[in-house]
Amino acid sequence: MEKERLIVFLSRFEKTNEIILDIYDNLTQKVQQLSKEPVSVESVESAGYWMHNLYCAYEDLFRLVAAFFENTIKSDGLFHKQLLRTMTLTIPGIRPSVISEMSFKYLDELRGFRHVFRHAYSYGLDDERVIFLLRRIIKQKESILSDLKLFKDNITDSI
Repeated sequence: MEKERLIVFLSRFEKTNEIILDIYDNLTQKVQQLSKEPVSVESVESAGYWMHNLYCAYEDLFRLVAAFFENTIKSDGLFHKQLLRTMTLTIPGIRPSVISEMSFKYLDELRGFRHVFRHAYSYGLDDERVIFLLRRIIKQKESILSDLKLFKDNITDSI
């Protein structure tokens, strides 16, 4: 692996990670807003929007990893889940795993929500489900970010 290419990859990885952290900041604010009664449709939709953005940012990060390490994923209806599943794999001689099985489960649930969010225009969002998932996402934040840091550290050690 060329050192320069790897440095560029790590810079892009870190920038995307910063975007993820900014989204978590927004989500933390949403938890506070949704803790107050009554809960408005607008605040639920806003939380849904930011949860959708969080998964999209994670997927951008995973696409970056897949492209750099040439982990080809078919562009069929299963692309999103295959991409996420591929990030749990350690590929000997190529790259370490990006996320743990536990993080996969958390992110797969968020992936499912993203799908619902994109198609909720005809029936809206379930307030209780959004609030439940939002709290869960904030609770799982450190676990997922720890996986990403471990991946980055392992890659950095190879420079």
